[in-house]
Amino acid sequence: MTTPLQVTARLRTPVSGADHVRGAADAPVTVVEYGDFQCQYCGAAYPNLTELLRQREGTVRLVYRYFPIANVHPYAESAAEAAEAAGVRGRFWEMHDWLYEHQDQLDPVHLSLGVEQLGMPPDDIGAEVERHAHADRVRRDFVGGIRSGVNGTPTLFVNDVRHDGGYALPDLLAAVDAAADT
Repeated sequence: MTTPLQVTARLRTPVSGADHVRGAADAPVTVVEYGDFQCQYCGAAYPNLTELLRQREGTVRLVYRYFPIANVHPYAESAAEAAEAAGVRGRFWEMHDWLYEHQDQLDPVHLSLGVEQLGMPPDDIGAEVERHAHADRVRRDFVGGIRSGVNGTPTLFVNDVRHDGGYALPDLLAAVDAAADT
């Protein structure tokens, strides 16, 4: 009888200064999320990850990376590029939150209104999205996800090891607490 080979998926692209990070820089636990702004499961994970950061402040930091699944979600790439355009302006997390809180409004007209609601220049950001000024960044995250074994969203890594548990708050708290104890 043979035993199946078990391989633990690991994060292949280390966290760097180019990443979008929320939480304490020196936190002992890093959660990397590969997400798609139009994915309903990412939308369901969003409030849990926000609460995780609140409940484990100082213990965990969250890194967000783009993984738009464009063949299923037609607005995912443009939403990611808009988030990156906001990021260039130091407003990534505001745009990130707006996109998840308005997942049903990611078409170009609503996206432009969202950008305006956040006090950013909708014409400038719209032009950047239109000419794909930030597509290389989005693609770099996507390729890094593929190299790390990401095949759906959301995919989470806790201290560089893929978290194959759920994204309900108790599951996330348990994973972070276990990682903090090691």
